[in-house]
Formats: sequence, structure tokens, C-alpha cells
Amino acid sequence: MAVEILIVDDAPNIVLSLEFLMNKEGFSVRSASDGEEALQAMAEKMPDLVLLDVMMPKRNGYDVCAAIRANPQWQAVRIIMLTAKGREVEQEKGLALGADDYVTKPFSTRELVIKVRGLLGLPIE
Repeated sequence: MAVEILIVDDAPNIVLSLEFLMNKEGFSVRSASDGEEALQAMAEKMPDLVLLDVMMPKRNGYDVCAAIRANPQWQAVRIIMLTAKGREVEQEKGLALGADDYVTKPFSTRELVIKVRGLLGLPIE
């Protein structure tokens, strides 16, 4: 069974590049363009990992992260927050809300793949 990743970002170019990168790594990928869509996608089918943008319309990434962590059925889902906001206070907030990791844009695709594979307990190639 393929590992599934949910990409949540309101920037189509970022979604496309992340979809390409994660598909290339052999992951099954779905995407959502805002926080409401992300939670709906989670309810339909729980992914193994969420790549979650912070700044989005409707519900921001912090709200989505907190909602995921508040649902007992979603506790196993790994969350990596992606954001242009790189200040330490934002990182601490994301981690405090339950994110497993926090990556600042622009990011190294190799670094992101290593983090994703590491959180999923997969070998790093």
C-alpha cells in the first residue's frame, strides 16, 4: 500500500512542484488549496503525512494543525509545516500546536525528502 501525502498550500506552483517531488519519491499524493479543504480531505481519507502551509485563506496552517491534533483518530498523521515565516517564534508556535517538523521556504527539496522519509520511518536513499 502506497504512503499517502496530503499537500496543503494555496500557491498552485508550490503544489505542483511538491506533487512532482513526492510522486517521484513513490508517494501517493492529494492536495488541498486551503484549510477547510484540507480538513475535508482528512475526513475523507486519512493521509500518512501532511505538508501544511501556514498562510492560507479560510483557515491558516496553525488552525489546521490544531484541528488535526484535536482529533483522536488523526493522531498518527505526521505534519510538516511549510512557511515563508522563518522566525523562531513561528516555528515554536507550529511545534507547540503539534507539528512534527517545520520547514522554511524556500527549502531544499533534498532536505524536505529526508524529513518526510524520516518521519514516516522510511529509509533515506
